[in-house]
Amino acid sequence: MKNLVVAMCIAFVSVWANAQGTLKKVYNEEINPMEQIDQALSQAKAEGKFVVCQVGGNWCPWCLRFAAFIANDSTISKVIDDNFVYIHVNYNPRKSAGAEKTAQASAMMKRLGSPARFGFPVFVVLDENGEVLHTQDSSFLEEGQGYDSKKVLRFFRNWTPKAVKE
Repeated sequence: MKNLVVAMCIAFVSVWANAQGTLKKVYNEEINPMEQIDQALSQAKAEGKFVVCQVGGNWCPWCLRFAAFIANDSTISKVIDDNFVYIHVNYNPRKSAGAEKTAQASAMMKRLGSPARFGFPVFVVLDENGEVLHTQDSSFLEEGQGYDSKKVLRFFRNWTPKAVKE
């Protein structure tokens, strides 16, 4: 019986690890997050959009799940494409990343209103001038082991430039 339990645990861990490995990594760990945000703001201003920063990292399975979720939902993707410059902002607070990366992570969090307190991923909506309009705790968008389309769509629709400026 003990061997069966061990075998089942190994099988579960193996299946979970393989499932995590199939998710596409979407965070560029090499770029400066402050520059990434500045570039997105420049684009948003030119296009009359807002910026959504999905803060997290390739280390976060829920972050990668969300990226896959919105990529596979054409309705949500259209709302995002029409209204936002959407960026995946890498967050790595570990000192092992080096002093420069740690300083960048700290500055980025300060700029975005310290959203790490909500867990990851966390979504920060910026207006075209870089002001934080809203910080979204992703747990309110979840359903089971994934995300709920209606909740996610409601979040994005409530923070479009048109919705905010009306």
